[in-house]
Amino acid sequence: MAENPQLFGNGMPVPFYGEIFVLARGGVEFQVDKIPSASSGLVKTKGTIYLSNIRMVFVASRPLGNFVAFDMPLLYVHGEKFNQPIFHCNNISGFVEPVVPENQNMALYSTHTFKILFKEGGCGTFVPLFLNLTVSVRRYNQFETQSAVNVAPRMDPLQAVQTPVDEMMRHAYVDPNDPTKIFLQQPAPESQLRRRNYHGPADNTNTY
Repeated sequence: MAENPQLFGNGMPVPFYGEIFVLARGGVEFQVDKIPSASSGLVKTKGTIYLSNIRMVFVASRPLGNFVAFDMPLLYVHGEKFNQPIFHCNNISGFVEPVVPENQNMALYSTHTFKILFKEGGCGTFVPLFLNLTVSVRRYNQFETQSAVNVAPRMDPLQAVQTPVDEMMRHAYVDPNDPTKIFLQQPAPESQLRRRNYHGPADNTNTY
């Protein structure tokens, strides 16, 4: 995970080399714990989820303090589950390991718990694509995990770029009640970066 990844001015995440964005899903509520910039450590806000062959990125509709976006490499996500409670909205819950800098002690970082709640419209398009992509990423990269004990936080998240996603996107089921936008062509983002979130080299690529 990485808090406040690089974004273009329109909120689109700045892509990594070889990254392919699969979809964007607005109108979701996102919850995640253990965020240093949040007073209680817990963030709960609305916005848009972007899903690519490398990661899932939540971008808040409005900044919540210093929190603007949250980056979750698919190879670091585990324990994901689709929940259909009787009295509450459908949601996806799971865990994601932190992206630990090479010079940092992994023991100082702990696993995040996240939840994506679908409060506006259905989720029949998003959920199958997300679950199928996470399984495909692990299988293609020979990395399967169900618990934090087996997670390898030092694994390069960009290995997931090798996962073939074209066929999956072409045969994706489109739920008419789900406002998810599937990218049949890669979106053309604005050239202007959100400078408050930009800490990398002066180009339109990204690095973990």
